[in-house]
Amino acid sequence: MQAFRAEVEQRFRELRDRIVAGLEQLEGSGATFRRTGWERPGGGGGEMSELRGELFEKAGCNFSAVHGDSFPPAPPGALPEARGADVRSPKFEDLAGKPFSAAGVSLVLHPKNPFVPVVHMNVRYLEAGEISWFGGGMDLTPFRPFPEDTTHFHGVLQQTCGPDRYARFSQWAREYFFLPHRGSERGVGGIFFDYLRGEEEWRFVQQVGDAFLPAYVPIVERRRGTPWTEADRSAQLRWRGRYVEFNLIYDRGTLFGLKSGGNVDAIFMSLPPLVSW
Repeated sequence: MQAFRAEVEQRFRELRDRIVAGLEQLEGSGATFRRTGWERPGGGGGEMSELRGELFEKAGCNFSAVHGDSFPPAPPGALPEARGADVRSPKFEDLAGKPFSAAGVSLVLHPKNPFVPVVHMNVRYLEAGEISWFGGGMDLTPFRPFPEDTTHFHGVLQQTCGPDRYARFSQWAREYFFLPHRGSERGVGGIFFDYLRGEEEWRFVQQVGDAFLPAYVPIVERRRGTPWTEADRSAQLRWRGRYVEFNLIYDRGTLFGLKSGGNVDAIFMSLPPLVSW
């Protein structure tokens, strides 16, 4: 298991590097990602990559690989309904307190133009005791949705997942990226998956990571030149409030990171630089 974990961590680093290079090219202003390493006192660490540019008001793409002696308790709602034979949720009560390791790549992009959508992507690998699994997801949060953008984004994900998994994982995303107190989803969906067991799922997780740039870049190119007004900007900042609400209240990655002693700055990388309610 240790050799496989090392392979996963290396591939995640390479994925992060490819995405960062692609986003710097897309930014086009000469702004680059500033990388900051960090260490977790209990074991492991990671590297934050953050860009502040003209296209992206704030873009973050983080890599982490941490380990510890005590797996944190599962957050509320961490036990989903069955999503097919390939999804096997562990019994978290049996894992709490056992040695663990976790590695992943997580990104959130907050464009300045209100018509360019926010996007999130995450792929992760966890071990706890003798059990290991993969999880991840990708979703689009436009302030002003355009049907052709939504169709393109979901089309790339459907091609990546295949019809069966896309149907299940897109439904999971609709349920996961939902704000009960608002009674609405935070965006136009995407995919979400968790508890995929075994090395045979590793290829699928890599395909999800590789699908990010093809799913998002054409949308940015289509919308980046759209004129906008101060009224659009004010409405965008209010809409960002829902993104903040989800990430601070419901997001599993945020909750796991805080409970496992992760780097606070890296955990809150997903938050926008400006927001209003």
